[in-house]
Amino acid sequence: MNIKYDLGIVGGGPAGYTAALHARKRGLRVVLFEKEQLGGVCLNKGCIPTKTILRSAELYEQLLSSENIGLSFSDAKVDFTKVIERKNQVTSKLRKGLELTLKNSGTIIINAEAKVLDKNTISANGETYTFEKIIVATGSEPATFKGMDFDHKNILCSDDVLELTGLPKSIVIVGSGAIGIEWARIFSAFQVDVTIIELAENLLPVADIEVSKRIERNFKTKKINIYKSVAVESIDYNGICNVHLNNGETIQAEKVLVAVGRKVPEYKKFDDVTYIGDICKEIQLAHFASKQAIEVIDGIKFDKSLVPSVVYGEPEIAWVGKREQDLEPESYKKSMLLVSALGKSHCDNSTDGFIKVLSKDNKIIGAHIVSKEASALIQQVLIAMQNNITADKLKEVCFAHPTYSEGIFEALFGL
Repeated sequence: MNIKYDLGIVGGGPAGYTAALHARKRGLRVVLFEKEQLGGVCLNKGCIPTKTILRSAELYEQLLSSENIGLSFSDAKVDFTKVIERKNQVTSKLRKGLELTLKNSGTIIINAEAKVLDKNTISANGETYTFEKIIVATGSEPATFKGMDFDHKNILCSDDVLELTGLPKSIVIVGSGAIGIEWARIFSAFQVDVTIIELAENLLPVADIEVSKRIERNFKTKKINIYKSVAVESIDYNGICNVHLNNGETIQAEKVLVAVGRKVPEYKKFDDVTYIGDICKEIQLAHFASKQAIEVIDGIKFDKSLVPSVVYGEPEIAWVGKREQDLEPESYKKSMLLVSALGKSHCDNSTDGFIKVLSKDNKIIGAHIVSKEASALIQQVLIAMQNNITADKLKEVCFAHPTYSEGIFEALFGL
């Protein structure tokens, strides 16, 4: 008997599973199709595993530089096998938790590749399923360019690098977006010789210009080799990776990580089928995908111009709203507070960074933070922006001391 369900969802990543859970709360009969592992890229090949490895790298780096706070760990060692084991344990635990949550919600999970046949029909495992409505949230995959093809052993994509069994002595990272920056920080912390290559004029070119400059300064202190405004013409391997640049130079390294963004595989699009997440080719962030799902299921709108971005590591980088380089001169006000002005930063031995706030007509239009806890700090500013709370009104809030949050408070008085 062909049962007609309310909602069919193809893809079990943040967009898909969020849609499923919210639809079940509304009493809809939901079938979720996932051909690989629940959780999508974020849980299995992106956000979570990368941050788990990054935590080990950060802690190791801190141990080696802890003498100035009265501790000595000169014999600290890295067991990279255990680092990867922990990464696998974390992702497995969260994935099992997600699967249990979905099953307990009453979502029907089909672990198979699904094909949308029309606006109401999906086929999977030789079966045909009929739905009132279909959502497609099949995500994206690592992108590459001509001459930079992955061999998945030495010339790596962001999926491959998570499966390394040992640390290379040297690595070239092509691209300085969030993926490239975070892996440069990881490998550098593990004392790998790192070179990062960026086609644009600045590292992390999507960020505010002063954020980019601060990252470059931070990388130089870590002795990370930086190439800017340079293109990679080709990469080959003959016992060692050779990265050929358009300026005539060739850089050699044990491994190469190509981190030049993500692409959406070709697919047939149907009218009256809803597409959310990376497949939309808008903002490729897990929290954006989740908000899209909530908007589709619950009708709760969100401002797509106020989606925060975070790059993890020490110090964290976060921003939301307008960048200074996109504003007309003298059309806005700017305040910048150095993190080193905050007592908490000295207590934590984390004085690198700044809190920068941009405003116009007493309203905050952008915030750019390089600081410990930046991922949490940016939300405070975002809540004010989202709710049209003026800079003057925000000054009435009492911020605790000593915290990094009071840096936002202090920055407001510079506007």
